[in-house]
Amino acid sequence: MFRIEEPVYFYWLLVLPVLFIMYYGLVRIKKRDLAKLGSEKVLSILMPDYSKYRVWIKYFFWLGALFFIFLSLTNPQHGGRKEKVTAKSSDIIVALDISNSMLAEDIAPSRLERAKRFTSKLIRQLRGERIGLILFAGQAYLQMPLTADYAASELFVASAHPDLAGTQGTSFADAIRLAIQSFDIQSDHQKAMIIISDGEDHEENALKAVDEANNANIVIYTVAVGTEEGSYVPVMVRGRKELKTTETGEPVMSKVNLAFIEEIARKSGGGAYNIVEENAAIQDLKNRIDLLAKRELEQESFTDFNSYYQYLLLIGVFLLFIEVLIFERKTLKNTEYV
Repeated sequence: MFRIEEPVYFYWLLVLPVLFIMYYGLVRIKKRDLAKLGSEKVLSILMPDYSKYRVWIKYFFWLGALFFIFLSLTNPQHGGRKEKVTAKSSDIIVALDISNSMLAEDIAPSRLERAKRFTSKLIRQLRGERIGLILFAGQAYLQMPLTADYAASELFVASAHPDLAGTQGTSFADAIRLAIQSFDIQSDHQKAMIIISDGEDHEENALKAVDEANNANIVIYTVAVGTEEGSYVPVMVRGRKELKTTETGEPVMSKVNLAFIEEIARKSGGGAYNIVEENAAIQDLKNRIDLLAKRELEQESFTDFNSYYQYLLLIGVFLLFIEVLIFERKTLKNTEYV
């Protein structure tokens, strides 16, 4: 297994293009100042040992050295030894609403973007649990089955958009039933589902689906996204933002359906939250999930990692050594004058 121990140092690489632009600007200024002294032919006589190419070669070696030194700080590692370990975890499926109404901007920057941020933060808090992801609108889609690959789950969340939905609407029933199919129903441990939605366009089958989830030992938590005052729904038409309209041409006003969202959670025995209280909601969800009956899983895990930062550091030091050996000025041969 390959991993980066300190990924924060990747941000240091952003310094390199800034340094390049700054140096390029200094070279342009120097070139402009030299041009005031005369033409290139005159300058070659006045400064016979000057080499513009050596200056750049020397600088690129210096930038290359910094690149590898910064990479070494991230400390890339590879798993050296595997051991079988027994871990206890809960199975949790997050269902994220990607219907068009989630594009409403009554909470900044939009309901969907706020929901995606909430979901990513929640996933980070639930490390140690197995997490699956369902995206739903008029139908539900299993985007990621239950897994401990949290990086992949955050990637799928970040890419969520209404364009991924084949049909529009908000089918809670489809999302709940797909979650039931995705869990290991034969296992007697308690399972959890977290639905993040504005609750619009719900159908009567949703409450029947909650009964099916109760029978499968699945507790459902809901997170309301949006305000009761509501907002118009923006859509992109030929690259231009317009408001979604009804068949009669009236702009569509979308409001969060708090009563329905709370009813789903109440009927399941879970909890209902509002996304505007983001941190408190995430903390309470984590506390509740920690109390769920866990299942024991035996899995192979890397217990020892070998570091390879020293090879990158060696390359960086070697490039610095070469940079020192390169002179900015050319070496002139002795010329005798008769």
